[in-house]
Amino acid sequence: QVQLVESGGGLVQAGDSLRLSCTVARRTASNNGMGWFRRAPGKEREFVASIAYRGGNTLYADSVKGRFTISRDSGNLYLQMDNLKPEDTAVYYCAVARGSYASSTSSQYNYWGWGTQVTVSS
Repeated sequence: QVQLVESGGGLVQAGDSLRLSCTVARRTASNNGMGWFRRAPGKEREFVASIAYRGGNTLYADSVKGRFTISRDSGNLYLQMDNLKPEDTAVYYCAVARGSYASSTSSQYNYWGWGTQVTVSS
């Protein structure tokens, strides 16, 4: 079993930055791709960013390209979020993929964290 714990969320103003962290309880995730997803109020969960094992390849949703940066080390996952916008308000979830590659498809992930709330005021 892989346990994931997100942290770093909070309430910020538009244009501010936040850094989300995801602590992975088991080292087996170091051989897997990992990703961030989010769910805004009243909306479906959507892909944000993903990174392959060893950080060799990254994917980003168009809505966050140029503003968010995903990274990882020693099994932990991070999401640096700059120039935040009110539409970034959501619960952010980290996830571990079934394979070693980056993926934007939620069905490719089999372990999920409980999420951390990010609220961006205008």
